[in-house]
Amino acid sequence: QVQLVESGGGLVQAGGSLRLSCAASGRTINNYSMGWFRQAPGKERDIVAAINWSGSFTYYADSVKGRFTISRDNALNSVFLQMNSLKPEDTAVYFCAATESPLASTARAVYRYWGRGTQLTVSS
Repeated sequence: QVQLVESGGGLVQAGGSLRLSCAASGRTINNYSMGWFRQAPGKERDIVAAINWSGSFTYYADSVKGRFTISRDNALNSVFLQMNSLKPEDTAVYFCAATESPLASTARAVYRYWGRGTQLTVSS
């Protein structure tokens, strides 16, 4: 079992930056690919970014490409999401997820372990 806990969410003005963290426990995530998803009210939970187990491959949704950066520190058993140039449409609950797949999958169903999420609100 892998337990994931997100932190770092909050209220930020448009144009600002924030860094989300996801701390894993229970098992080392060295062999897990990790993803960040987000869910706005009334909408589905969508992929934001993903990173494979070694960090050699990353994926970004078009809406965040060039603004967000996913990274991982396997020594800390953690994954991060640096978010710059934030927009009001980035407002959502952000979830960290882990999959045993070696690929940085964009498919929600592939991810076996999920955190409870952290709220990000971007004001205009």
